[in-house]
Amino acid sequence: MGKIIAVTNQKGGVGKTTTAVSLSAYLADQGKRVLLVDADPQGNASSGVGVDAGKYTLYEALLLQCEIGKTIVKTEIERLDVCPSDTRLAGAEIELISVERREYRLRAALAQVKQNYDFILIDCPPSLGLLTVNALTAAQSVLIPIQTEYYALEGVTALLDTIRRVRHSTNTSLEIEGVLLTMYDGRTNLSLQVAAQVKKHFKNQVFRTVIPRNVRLGEAPSHGEPISRYDPRSQGGMAYAALAAEVIKNNR
Repeated sequence: MGKIIAVTNQKGGVGKTTTAVSLSAYLADQGKRVLLVDADPQGNASSGVGVDAGKYTLYEALLLQCEIGKTIVKTEIERLDVCPSDTRLAGAEIELISVERREYRLRAALAQVKQNYDFILIDCPPSLGLLTVNALTAAQSVLIPIQTEYYALEGVTALLDTIRRVRHSTNTSLEIEGVLLTMYDGRTNLSLQVAAQVKKHFKNQVFRTVIPRNVRLGEAPSHGEPISRYDPRSQGGMAYAALAAEVIKNNR
C-alpha cells in the first residue's frame, strides 16, 4: 500500500513544488512506484514533469465528476505517474464548502489507487485552505520544506496548528515525515544560524539531507523536467537523490 506524503508549507517560495517534483522523480529512479498529486491550482508540479492538464484533473476527481484513475497520466519517467491540475482546481475550494465530509474527498479518491503505488506525494497549495486540509486528511505524514533565510519559521506555527487540528478531527494518525532545509548556503552565517534554529525547534524531525541553493534547480521547471533529468549531477540533483534514499530508508 502506498505511503501518502503531503508536501506543504503555506509560505511561498520555500521550494515546496521543487521538492515534490524532484523527490517523486528520484523515488521512481530508485525503483519505487510513485504518484505525484498536483493539489495546487497553479499546476506547477504537473508542468514540472512535462504534463499538461487534460479533460480530467484532480478538480474533476474531487467534485466526483470522474474516478481519480481517469485523471492519472504516465510521465516520461518510468514508474512515475501524475494526477495533474490547472486553474480549474481553484474553484474546488468554493464548490466544496457546502458539501458533507468535504475534507475527506481526496482521501476517498486516493483509496481507489493507493494499492498501485509505493509512494503518493501531494504537492499542496501555499495556503491552509480546504485543499491543504484535504491533503492532510488523506496523508499519513507531512514533509515540510523550510528555506534557510530570514523569517524561515514564520508561518510554521500556523501550519503546525493546522496539523494539530487535523489530528484531532479528520486524521488522528497524521505524522511529520520530516522537515527539509532548502536553499541552503553554507558560506553564509545566515544559513548556518537558521539551520541551527530549525534543528533546535524540530530536533530529530529534521532530515539529514540539506538542499543547497542551486541555479540548476531553478532552471529545470522551465524545461518541463525534474532535476533528475535536467542535470542529475548538479548539487541540487545529488541532494534530492540523497533525500529520496533517506525517505526510503525511513519507511522500511
